[in-house]
Amino acid sequence: MTWPNGWEVEAVPHDDANAQVFRQRAVKNDEGGTPVMVMELTMTQVESGHQVNLQGVLLEMRKSVQKDFFQGGYQSVCNKIHPTTLSRLSALETTCTITQNGRHVLSQTLVAAVDADKAYVLSYAGQAEAYKASQDEIEAARNSLKL
Repeated sequence: MTWPNGWEVEAVPHDDANAQVFRQRAVKNDEGGTPVMVMELTMTQVESGHQVNLQGVLLEMRKSVQKDFFQGGYQSVCNKIHPTTLSRLSALETTCTITQNGRHVLSQTLVAAVDADKAYVLSYAGQAEAYKASQDEIEAARNSLKL
């Protein structure tokens, strides 16, 4: 993946107990060094012959995101899961708008795709203004993906 210029690529510790999962992450900071956007790509090895229920996986992830934000005192509304692409693969996508006291504070998008023996999830989230301002960079990074 080609990360956007100026984004800080973070080393994600590799969990040796789970050698089937590979993760890459990049963070965009504001002038003061505060993270305003994060993008993460996860690849999981899928057992041969296992059928991945992409819709089910994305629903669970979305539920988890909403629950985590709710526990932090936020409300979230996610759009309907819809078809898209991730690299050359058919994928499903959903975006959640996170609000606090009626004010839009964060947005998060989840995109999931499955290849023959791998499942991919691209997640990107950020402060409302940074998310909106970063759309071109996000699109370029998504288009650079070679899965």
